[in-house]
Amino acid sequence: MKPQEVRDLSRSDRAEKLQEFYQELFNLRFQHSTAQLENTQRLGQVRKTIARIKTIIKEKSAGTGHGK
Repeated sequence: MKPQEVRDLSRSDRAEKLQEFYQELFNLRFQHSTAQLENTQRLGQVRKTIARIKTIIKEKSAGTGHGK
């Protein structure tokens, strides 16, 4: 997800997306450990997306950033 897409979501939608990406990361790690993962780049993409969402949540809670 792009940062602007995350900023446009409501607070509950951001939390829901974060949970979805954590679940996807769990599944990807499981597939990777059992040698079933074909696209290993997806691990890094999901981790970066989680970090992006968490950063924007923190910006919004601190009252700074682009959403003000």
